[in-house]
Amino acid sequence: MPEYATADSAGLDLRANLDAPIVLKPLERCLVPTGLYIALPQGTEAQIRPRSGLALKRGVTVLNSPGTIDADYRGEVRIILVNLSAEPFEIRDGERIAQMVVARYEQAEWSEVECLDDTERGAGGFGHSGEK
Repeated sequence: MPEYATADSAGLDLRANLDAPIVLKPLERCLVPTGLYIALPQGTEAQIRPRSGLALKRGVTVLNSPGTIDADYRGEVRIILVNLSAEPFEIRDGERIAQMVVARYEQAEWSEVECLDDTERGAGGFGHSGEK
């Protein structure tokens, strides 16, 4: 079962559920099963995020981060891991490989308009506000 590492952790640790270890070569990616199936409350999502220690110490991270699991998904939670290091990485059964944060969301209502209202920022992005 996933678990929080501490009382104030936002993310639940997810573990690999493997019959045999997986060796992830440099720049290789794979889909790692967790053995976890969830039913989230409507209006929530599960966000899959990297574990910072695994990323820093081993160069292994979640490829589509954050990944989203929708409330209506009922399949197994599986994690896309990638090895960005120069060394092979062995994923073992029970190893903590990612974390999951459950969050509420709202769905936007869309309508077509001729133009958007003006703001101070406007279309500025990608460093537009400068260094502070």
